[in-house]
Amino acid sequence: MTELQLVLAGDSAHTPAAGILDQLALDAVHRGIEGVPHTIYQELWHIAYWQQITLEWVRGVETPIPERASAGFPSPEDTARESWDALRARFFATLEEAVAAAGDAKSMDTTIRCPSRPGMPVRLMTIREQLESLGAHNAYHFGRIVLLRQLLGLWPPASGGFSW
Repeated sequence: MTELQLVLAGDSAHTPAAGILDQLALDAVHRGIEGVPHTIYQELWHIAYWQQITLEWVRGVETPIPERASAGFPSPEDTARESWDALRARFFATLEEAVAAAGDAKSMDTTIRCPSRPGMPVRLMTIREQLESLGAHNAYHFGRIVLLRQLLGLWPPASGGFSW
C-alpha cells in the first residue's frame, strides 16, 4: 500500500477507522456530551458525507458543497433513516473506494474540478491532492471520535488503539 492509502485506511499515523469504531453500543454513538456539538454518530455521518462527495469529484461529478456547514451533518430525519450499522457499512464501502483510487498511480495527477463554497470559484486539484485533503479531513474527525470515546470512558477499545 502507498502512504496515501495507509493514511486513508487509518493505519499510518493513527488507529485504523475499524478500531476507532469498534465495540460501540447504540446508546454511546448517539449520546451527546454537554458543550460538544456532535455525537459519534454525527461525526461519522459527516465523514461519510464528505468521503462520498470526494469520490464523486474524483469521478468527474461536480457535486456542489452545501451552502452551510450544518448541512454536512445529519438532520434528525437522516439519523432516523440510517442505522448505526448501515452508516458504518456505507462509510467502509466508500473508504474502500477511496483507498482503491489512491492506489491508481496512473490517475493520481489527473486534474479534477472541486466546487467551493457558494460565491467562490471552482478549485482545480489533482486526484492526489483531493485524496490527501480527504485523508486530513477524516483524520481530524476520527480524532474527534476518539476524544468523544475518551470522554465517555470508552477508549481504548478492547481491540486496541493508540493511547499515548
